[in-house]
Amino acid sequence: MHSTSTTAVPATLAAARCSHLGPGAIEILYGDAALLVVNKPAGLLAVPGRGEDKQDCLSRRVQAEFPDALIVHRLDMHTSGVLVLARGKEMQRRLSSQFAERQVNKRYVALVAGRLSAASGEIDLPLSADWPRRPRQKVDPLAGKPSLTRYQVLSHDPTTQRSRLLLVPLTGRTHQLRVHLLAIGHPIIGDALYGRAELTATNTRLMLHAEVLAFAHPASAQPLRFLCPAPF
Repeated sequence: MHSTSTTAVPATLAAARCSHLGPGAIEILYGDAALLVVNKPAGLLAVPGRGEDKQDCLSRRVQAEFPDALIVHRLDMHTSGVLVLARGKEMQRRLSSQFAERQVNKRYVALVAGRLSAASGEIDLPLSADWPRRPRQKVDPLAGKPSLTRYQVLSHDPTTQRSRLLLVPLTGRTHQLRVHLLAIGHPIIGDALYGRAELTATNTRLMLHAEVLAFAHPASAQPLRFLCPAPF
């Protein structure tokens, strides 16, 4: 693990671009006394799971170097990209409040099957846990929680019949982007949980990446924006 910055920097310099390291590596995009921003690799849990085989995770790897680092939000195990950790409980409380009050701007990039009929739009479908098939989630018009995703088509490859999308989740439900795209007939490539078998056979990972995270610094209120382009 290495750090590209260990001191506070002006907001104009905080739009960090990262290089992509090998499998399992964690790159620190930014660090100061209040927070750390990292590039989570695909295939690594954000926090420990159940069982001895699920104890290796991003939070523990970071805490080995920064013992006061605390998780504020999560990315799915198979999703890569920008994730922020707090330094200490007070900074965790302040950052968590920004997420809870939807003051954090998040942007994802995904490769999906097929060609969308509209160049941009919204997916407004309530979601809930699919209890018999946990950890799967499902569209649930009766008991689901309101869930909203905006999308924009960035490109389409007619040869592979895949589209590259920009995704903005306006709510933060579990597996929201994956379930919403599946529901409109365009599952994310490489999604072993929700996708079709032929869409996962030739891909080693879920093609979903948290590209941008923007929020206010929890100590100074300085606006910060971090950009880590998708490695696919």
